[in-house]
Amino acid sequence: MTLKRYAEAVWTGDLQSGQGALTTPQSGLFDAQPYSFKTRFGDAKGTNPEELLAAAHAGCFSMALSAMLGQQGFAVEAIQSRAEVSMDPGMQPGPTITGIRLIVSARVPGIDVARFEAIAGQAKAGCVISRALSVPVTLQANLIE
Repeated sequence: MTLKRYAEAVWTGDLQSGQGALTTPQSGLFDAQPYSFKTRFGDAKGTNPEELLAAAHAGCFSMALSAMLGQQGFAVEAIQSRAEVSMDPGMQPGPTITGIRLIVSARVPGIDVARFEAIAGQAKAGCVISRALSVPVTLQANLIE
């Protein structure tokens, strides 16, 4: 069985002065959440695609790490993950994500540092979002006349 999750984006106007809205109809979490050039490349209030990628990656990684620690017999008390998405806006042919840094702190009784680091590395490699960053992307383009 294949699961499908989706989000929708609407953009109006040109890149610099236009604005967009992101909606997540399945969960209802975002309902026309604003985003714009200024939220992406400046400090205006709102979200941006890179922030959402970071949130998805941090959440996915935390779940993967919890699962792998549990499979190894460790009872997780808490995991806090941060994903830092680095983007270079000056690259050609355009802005490019140059890397993602995962930072995790966890409270896991009975585990030593080396074992924790090894399992965290396995979780990074096995995380669905980590693996998704190298999958092919398909496109269906429809022009509305």
